[in-house]
Order: sequence, then structure tokens, then C-alpha cells
Amino acid sequence: MKVVMASDHGGYQLANEIEAFLQDLGATVTHLGSKGADSVDYSDYGIPAAEKVANGEFDRGIVICGTGIGMSIAANKVKGIRCALVHDVYTARVTREHNNSNMLAMGARVIGVDLAKEIVKTWIKSDFEGGRHQRRIEKVANYESQ
Repeated sequence: MKVVMASDHGGYQLANEIEAFLQDLGATVTHLGSKGADSVDYSDYGIPAAEKVANGEFDRGIVICGTGIGMSIAANKVKGIRCALVHDVYTARVTREHNNSNMLAMGARVIGVDLAKEIVKTWIKSDFEGGRHQRRIEKVANYESQ
């Protein structure tokens, strides 16, 4: 699986941990930044990551900022992106099974490293169930294309 990651200054430390963890899980990872604590704008990183998922260059994307909110908002502005802001393992699983999320957002100031790893592992390993959920996703996609 090819995963693109992006973080701002608030999420760069957690993003580095998650990047190494994903590689241990066998994923190919590209991290677009940020690489330090200097203040940057989350949209400068989250939108390009989302574009790479939307155009098929990557299978999935993970974005991390202080709360996860800014990154999830930015990513969801890109057509075709279903970015879920997740803070627990249950919603990590369900957002894949029911919503076929193709991006995951997390808040480095909200969750710790160990929980973030469990969230990522669950999200990566969970599959979309289809069925009644497909109809719902198609309705959102139809609206998005208007």
C-alpha cells in the first residue's frame, strides 16, 4: 500500500513516528512535511496530500496537525476525498467499513503515540463493506460533482 503523509508544525513529531510505524507494517510512505516546529500553514501540506490521493498516485493519506481539525477540513475540500478525523480505534475501523475513507486525520495534541499507532493499524487493515454503504457514498459523490 502506498500512503502519503502530511503534517504541520503541530503534528510533525507524531507524523515521524507514524511514518516509521507504517513502514514497519509494509507500507510505502511519502511524507510531504513539515519537518520541524517552525509555524507553517496546514493547508499548504494537507491539500497537496489530498490531491495525490484523489488522483490515484497514492492509495491512502494520513494528515496530522495539532487537533486534526484543520488538516481534515483542508483535505476534504479536494474532490473525491473522504478524510475522517479520528481519535479512537472504533471510529478508525468504522470510517473504513462504512465510509470508505481514503484519508485519516489525527490530532497530535489530542492523542498519544501509542493510540495513534493503534488507530493507524486499524484503519489500514480495515476494508470497506460496500452494500448499503456504497449507495450513501455515491450520493455524496454525486452531490460533490454538481
